This record gives sequence, structure tokens and C-alpha cells, in this order.
Amino acid sequence: MISRNTIDKIFSSIRVEDVISDFVVLKKSGSNFKGLSPFVDEKSPSFMVSPAKQIWKDFSSGKGGNAVSFLMELENYTYPEALRFLAKKYNIEIEEDQQELSKEYIEEKQKSESLYQVSEFANTYFKNQLNDTDEGKNIGLSYFKERGFSQKTIDKFQLGYSPKQKNAFTEFALSNAYKKEILEQSGLSIFKNSEGIEIENGGVDRFRERVMFPIFSYSGRILGFGGRILRSDIKTAKYLNSPESEIYHKSKVLYGLFQSKKEIIKLDECLLVEGYTDVISLHQNGIENVVSSSGTSLTEDQIRLIKRLTKNITILFDGDSAGIKASFRGIDMILSQDMNVKVLLFPEGQDPDSFVQNHTEEETKKFIKENAKDFIQFKTSVLLEEIQNDPVKKANLIKEIVNSIALISNMIQREIYIKECSRLLDISEKVLFTELAQQTKNRQVKEDKEQRNNEEKTLKVEKDEELEVNPLLFLEEEILQLMLKYGNSIIEMNNGSEEYETTVIEEVIHQLEADDLHFQHEFYQNIYKEIKQGFEKEELRSGEFFVNYMDEEVTQFATSVLFDKYTVSENWKTKEIYVKPRENEISKKVKDCLLRYKWILLKDIVDSYSSQLVDNEANRTEIYDKIMRLIELRHKINKELNRVV
Repeated sequence: MISRNTIDKIFSSIRVEDVISDFVVLKKSGSNFKGLSPFVDEKSPSFMVSPAKQIWKDFSSGKGGNAVSFLMELENYTYPEALRFLAKKYNIEIEEDQQELSKEYIEEKQKSESLYQVSEFANTYFKNQLNDTDEGKNIGLSYFKERGFSQKTIDKFQLGYSPKQKNAFTEFALSNAYKKEILEQSGLSIFKNSEGIEIENGGVDRFRERVMFPIFSYSGRILGFGGRILRSDIKTAKYLNSPESEIYHKSKVLYGLFQSKKEIIKLDECLLVEGYTDVISLHQNGIENVVSSSGTSLTEDQIRLIKRLTKNITILFDGDSAGIKASFRGIDMILSQDMNVKVLLFPEGQDPDSFVQNHTEEETKKFIKENAKDFIQFKTSVLLEEIQNDPVKKANLIKEIVNSIALISNMIQREIYIKECSRLLDISEKVLFTELAQQTKNRQVKEDKEQRNNEEKTLKVEKDEELEVNPLLFLEEEILQLMLKYGNSIIEMNNGSEEYETTVIEEVIHQLEADDLHFQHEFYQNIYKEIKQGFEKEELRSGEFFVNYMDEEVTQFATSVLFDKYTVSENWKTKEIYVKPRENEISKKVKDCLLRYKWILLKDIVDSYSSQLVDNEANRTEIYDKIMRLIELRHKINKELNRVV
């Protein structure tokens, strides 16, 4: 395991805003930072980061925590993996048990971790084959050099080669203690034929005699591979990708995003191309804000990946008519995500790769800037070639373009595009606005209907949950919130005869222990026990302690308690507007919360004794006396709470 000393070093070195800004574009918002949620689709940013408290909170999804929990949520890291990622980022040496690197460690890891391990192992193998073997140099490396890729570029994208021998990698992996099941699940090895029958003499490699393109996650882990065959004398797909697995979902991955994300943020624009080599060639020629959907149709998940970094996308096409038509759906998806989209067509017979091979960096950048069209110009120019003055086709063209405009939420942008559409199609703005209004109305009716259906489906569940609400649990949560947020704060209390000073944590523990009380909810009781143990050891275990706790549920709870979505503006002070600090009311909150908690517990006890009166005639007087004493205690609590009963 990673030593406690190393974990403390990591937490003392990291800055949550620094870690998260690699994944989400953050903008200053008062004393916090704000950005779009990386977990759900949203148009108004609700993702908040607090540098002062070193926590984050996503108010759309309800998730929250520290830098470690962010990586666990977003990148599916385990706790140790997240710590290792941060240690590497901040150049912290990890102290750990050497057994953790043994074969037994690999075998005991969870399935997803094993898949990451074997993918990294395979990537190293393919790189070594490319650079250190005669076959790899003569075939794979020669191909990359012919494409104009320098060794620096090859290393940057960690390109590799899988040899011709049908089971070279599989045998090597098995000899290094990787299990057959993991190799099969990763898609790197095949052990059954198309009919599900075991292949004789063991498994075979999926990627044989191919140059290899590793596919990285957002944070740089290997998820899968793309392989290109170089021979033309065999019937097989030119490109072959890893199959879907627990860690690789092609619809949620963009090739080159790991290498390009910083430049995308810097330039506030993302170029979208079709293939691996397009991305690599553009990078080598100084254009590094580029990604590829790797031969798949653009998906909403891929668009949201880009949206974390920029709202501006320029799609680069090689002029293929089928590809151009397919792009229409992608354009509408981008617009529906409240993003800006342009389209660039390269000259006939050229693609991004071939274009940059024959032009300088400046020439390429200038060409993209001057020839990228907004989606109205692009769709209009493409579709006008087909209508050939056919009025019916022209009407359909207008409907299709207006449908795209209707996806834009910004009213000013809509009007600008309507005016441009009017000019290009020679049709009045009034007609276009009428069509836009009708399409917007139809879409709203459809969305309202879907929302009503969803509400009806959840209504019964919500009503059932309301019936099960236990006010005691709400109070337990409120007591813990006070302990976590104001644990060491000094408060003034009184016991009826004298006033005394204490801390929030000390008062709660004193009150609960005096009456031998404990939390009903196991989750809350466990947190309370942790706080109490710290108190007994003279250690403060409040908010910050639990934000860095090795339990994701506890971390999220602590973050929700500590994060203030709204803060008082410093500008109020200049206008002499002052707000009474919340801390001034802590004493009253602690007292009221504990009294209400005891009041409900007394009520439950009274109800329990009352149910015994019917069946316990012999002890009825004794039980009745207990009930009266408990009721008297409740009256005292009501009086302290200023309740009139």
C-alpha cells in the first residue's frame, strides 16, 4: 500500500483547481471557480471549485469531493491510481510495499485495473517491436518515416508495431503472468474462432502485422488500440480497432485529445478530423488543437469531451460527398450542445494529412482561417447543388437549415443566422422567422410531453419516498453538518444554572454521551464515531479530515457540507451592506438541533411505552408513570425551544 506519509505529501502539494483545470475550463467566480459540469450535459455552469477549501462540487449531478475523488469519478481511477497520477504530476516519490509490483498484485487487481495494466503492457511491447526489432524497423518504422513522421512525433503519440507471427504478443503476455481471461477481455488476444470454438495451440493476436496507434484517455491512460495493415495482397480491413471493453468505449473517446487538450484551451478552438494520421500530421506541422473521432460517427459524449475545453469546433473534411452528408447530423448535435461549429472542405483529392505535407504551418493555418464556413454557408452550398431549381427540394432545404438554426439557444445568434439564410437562399426573413417559430413550438411541445411522461414515472416513487421520510435522520445529518463545518468553533451554552464555553464537537459528544444516545443511521454513526475517536485522542476530525477520507461516500458528504454555492460579494462592503456571519448563530443552532433530536427520540419512546399499556396490565401503572415523566421532559424541551403546545 502507499504509505500514509506519501499520501500526506500528495494532499499537501496538490491544488484542486490546478488538477481540475486540466479537464474542465474554469473561470473565476468570486472566491471560487466555475465551469460546466463534466458529468452531465448543461448549458449554464454549475460546477464549482473552492481553492480555499480545496474541494469541488457539481450542483447538477450532486457529486463533490477533493482532487482524488474528482479523478476517481471522471477517469474511473481507483484510490491508489488517483494518488499515483497526482504523485507523478507533482513529482512526488511514492513509498510503497515492493510486493505491490509483483505478479500476485496483477492477479488480485480488479478487472478494470487489470485491463489498464495489460493495455500499458501491450503498448510498451508494440513500441519496443517498432524501435528495437528488425521486422519493426523495416516495416513499421519505415512506413511512419515515409509518411513524414519524425522520431519525436512517433514518440509523442507512442506509435508501435505488432509483428507478423500470429501469437507473438499473446505468448509474451502469458509468460509475464497476464491471464488468458484479461487478454481476451481486452481484445488484444483471441482464443475462440467465430463459432465460439477454442483455437488449437492457444490464442492468436488480434493485431498482426500492423502499425499500432494507442488510444489514450483524457488523463493519458491506454484504453485500446487502432491498427493499420500495410499489405494490400490480403483481404482484411485496413484499420482494426480494439473491441468494446470495460475501459474502452469508442463513442466516448477522441483520438489525440490527451495530446491536444492544452492547445485547445489555449486557442479556444478544436479542429475535428477523421483519421489517426490526420491528427498526427497536423501536430507535427505545428497545429496541435486537433482530435479525431477515429472513423466513428460523432457522438454526444465526444462533443461533451470537447465542450469541457472550448465551445468552438471546426470540422475538417477531405471533400468526400458521403462524409459531407454524414456531417449534417454531427453539426446539429454540436449546435444542440450550445456550441459554435464551422466546416472546412479541402481541395478535391486532398485531406488534412496530404495538405500539410505540401504546405507550411502558416499556409495551413491561413487556409483553415480563410476557408472555414459557418454551418449555414456550408449546408446551403452543399444542398443548393442538389435542388436544381426544384421548388419542393428548395422548401425542404429551407426547413432543414431552419431546423438547425432552431437548435441554437442564443436568440441574437438565431437572428443573425436567419438574416444570412435569407440572403443565401433569396427568401424573406419573415417567412424564415415564421418557420423558425413553428419548429421551435413543435420542439417545445415534444419536450414538454417527454418531461410530463418522466414526471409521471417518478411521481409514484417520490410519493413512496415521502411516506418513508424519517425526521430523525434529517436531524442526525444536521448535527453532523454542524460538527464537520464548525467542529472547533467556540460556542456559549448553558445548563440551566450557569453558562459555559465549549466547542461544537465537545458539546455534541457531551450531550449524546450523557443520555447514552447514538445515531440511528449507520452511515452517520460511523462518521460520529470517527469524530469521537479523534476527540479522545485530542485530534480535530472535522470537515477537512473527511474531505480527504478514503471513502467516496464520506468525501461527497463532507464536500456537500463545506461548499457554499453562494458567498457574500466584497462589493457589498463598499456600499456599507453588512450580513451577520453565520458563525454568530452556531450556539443557537447546536442547542436547537440537539433539543429537537431529543424531543423526537422521547416521542418515539413514549409511543413505544403507550403500545405496551394494552397488553401489560400488571405493570400498567409503572409504564404510565414513565410515560408521564417522559411527557414532562418533552414539555421542558418545548419550553426551551419556545414552542407553544
